[in-house]
Amino acid sequence: MDSNLNWVNEKKIERTMKALEKNNMSAYLVNSEDELFNKIDELLNEGDMVSCGGSMTLFETKVIDYLKNGKYNFLDRHKENLKPEDVKEIYRKSFYADAYFASTNAITENGELYNVDGNGNRVAAMLYGPDKVILVVGVNKIVKDIDEAIRRNKEICAPANAKRLSSKTPCATTGECMDCLSPDRLCCEYTIIKRQRTAGRMHIIFLNENYGY
Repeated sequence: MDSNLNWVNEKKIERTMKALEKNNMSAYLVNSEDELFNKIDELLNEGDMVSCGGSMTLFETKVIDYLKNGKYNFLDRHKENLKPEDVKEIYRKSFYADAYFASTNAITENGELYNVDGNGNRVAAMLYGPDKVILVVGVNKIVKDIDEAIRRNKEICAPANAKRLSSKTPCATTGECMDCLSPDRLCCEYTIIKRQRTAGRMHIIFLNENYGY
């Protein structure tokens, strides 16, 4: 990345981190895969039960692979040959996890987390249940405000995820939100997390690279 653009992005991350701290959420900037994994180890205890929401960012940063390294009791929703009832059970057990990993569809420079879900299991766990929520976020997820977060979901997140999942939705064909009524619609639950009541529950780890949708 160009050094000047890198600097601009760092300043954007710094502003967002300060806003998150004011909203009672912890924020960190890491500069490499090793730093990311070290931060995860700092936030967890060996043997912790951990789970995750659906996230391309967690795959691209290799966090999913790292959580399988044997240090932690990982509730693996991606394990082969799981039946629908097995996945449903993992979703429910996730509410009792010591830590829940995810990313976010968008995060504003005011320190607000904007997310849209299909099933709602991810946003539900982010809102309540797990003792810790750890979000891994690329700089591309940072937006100015909620209006821009909404646009980002309609123009980027929803169409890209629909295409990835081969959903039978208009956006998987047109590349833009059509506010459809499709049975495969991914955009069903909309949430904004403005602030955390409990300090030390939500942790946002930033990387100055583009990850996920």
